[in-house]
Amino acid sequence: MFVYNVKINGSKTFKYFFIGVVILVIIIVGIVSFKVFNGASNSHEKSSCLPQNRITKLSTSNYTNILKTVHENIDDYVGIQINFTGYVYRVLDLKENQFVLARNMIVSSDFQSVVVGFLCECEKAKDFEDDTWVEITGKVVKSDYHGDMPIVQVTEMKKVDKPSEEFVYPPDETYIPTSGLL
Repeated sequence: MFVYNVKINGSKTFKYFFIGVVILVIIIVGIVSFKVFNGASNSHEKSSCLPQNRITKLSTSNYTNILKTVHENIDDYVGIQINFTGYVYRVLDLKENQFVLARNMIVSSDFQSVVVGFLCECEKAKDFEDDTWVEITGKVVKSDYHGDMPIVQVTEMKKVDKPSEEFVYPPDETYIPTSGLL
């Protein structure tokens, strides 16, 4: 049986241990910093946050949240394709090929409502009378209507029956004023 007697210099061991821990911390901080800054630089690219090749379907539950977000961050949503249902609503100063794809938003407990919706452009717009329920698919573009305004350039438009949930509600507590909602 052999017994080894090892003499350890405590001050040298502590120095090597401390240097090893410092190097490990520097490596970890470097990796985390790279991931954070690389991720931040990619967030400005449209493809990192927003779907490019799919169509986002709006529903009664997310309608006003998305409507508000798109109006507040027009540039972030240019080119996005959306699909939703509403009724044709026109005001006097719209062009012949324009209409608002509208929904009535409940604003009080006694069911008072206001009209909200996306301004749309479509060559077939004149074929649809006011208050006709339609489903549209289109691409968001930035245009001018009393200032910068998101306008949906309609690619598909068809008449549909009035939905059972025809009313929408104001943006709720899940509304976050950022550009990543769609």
